[in-house]
Amino acid sequence: MPLPELPLVIETNQLQRCLGQENLLLVDLSQPATYVQYHIPGAVFLDYSWIVRVEQPRMGLLPDPAQLTHVLSALGLTPDTHVVTYDDEGGGRACRLLWTLEAAGHRRFSLLNGGLRTWANQNHEISTEITWPTAGHYEVNMDFDGVATRQYILDHLSDASVALLDVRSPAEYQGRKVYAQRGGHIPGAVNLEWTEAMDPQHDLCLKPAAELRDRLAGLGITPDKEVIVYCQTHHRSAHTYVMLKSLGFEKVKGYPGSWSDWGNEPNTPIEK
Repeated sequence: MPLPELPLVIETNQLQRCLGQENLLLVDLSQPATYVQYHIPGAVFLDYSWIVRVEQPRMGLLPDPAQLTHVLSALGLTPDTHVVTYDDEGGGRACRLLWTLEAAGHRRFSLLNGGLRTWANQNHEISTEITWPTAGHYEVNMDFDGVATRQYILDHLSDASVALLDVRSPAEYQGRKVYAQRGGHIPGAVNLEWTEAMDPQHDLCLKPAAELRDRLAGLGITPDKEVIVYCQTHHRSAHTYVMLKSLGFEKVKGYPGSWSDWGNEPNTPIEK
């Protein structure tokens, strides 16, 4: 049975019907101890550190093509593979993988809404059996449409068609909590903490689309604009990136390195 077209955000019941089908790859980015304890049957484990690059003090940078080729080939990815990913924290690590896949030129992927917590709490089957991927060779074809660099942001600070969305905590946004040489936010950025998109009453699934659109519109984040999302490293903001895409925002970019890049640069403009 061929794998049907899957949405960007997939619900647990939709995934249940697809388990075991050809060209479906389940990737678990939970903590290693969680994966060993329980995971979705057939899911392979991927350590988050394998899909980010670190150049201290800058964290969460986009890996180079050679590293991505190595990691994606080890997963057994092919151009026809549809990746469904999840984690145990609400989707941040899982969404960073999806953003990275897009940057590597892969387009067939989905986020499991609510992740492992929702799957387990809805009494779907769980497993302790370790699944080892069959390695192959995946040809990375980099696509930077969804990637914003520091220079790109500097060039568009006065561009009214570009909106900056800072999804860190209010304390980080206001410069009261500082995890870089300097604190504050990028000039003109508005603040929406990433967890505000999640529904704590429903296992951290995304809130209803209409509610999210209204909240974003109140901040001036509308689909006609290009939206650049960032946090401290582009971990939390990767979740926001996928959330915006799921709402039909077509012009979205993520800033790898995020504040660890901007706030550790001595001459970047900052607001508090």
